[in-house]
Amino acid sequence: MASVAPRSHDEVMREFIVEITTTIPDGTPQSEVDSRRAAEAVRAKELTASGNLVRLWRPIGELRSIGLWRAEDEADLHSHVLGTLPLSPWMKFDVTAVQSHPNDPGRL
Repeated sequence: MASVAPRSHDEVMREFIVEITTTIPDGTPQSEVDSRRAAEAVRAKELTASGNLVRLWRPIGELRSIGLWRAEDEADLHSHVLGTLPLSPWMKFDVTAVQSHPNDPGRL
């Protein structure tokens, strides 16, 4: 997997809420699923270190994820971030670009 180079402090990244639904194709050997999941964990750590993956949640009782991600723009998010996930061929991404709200308690 290609890693994302660390970003300079001067570079402003946009934020995105991404809902990820993973569907494993029928007939996929469990060994391949396990291998990709292990590689996914490693890649998530790399993307966290590069500042691209900020938070990741799983709704209770559901097999999907919701995350806060950062990238230069949506094209960069898809090509250099989400597209580098080992499970990405099996993933559906719903992306929403977000910005801070004036009443965001994190800004106060």
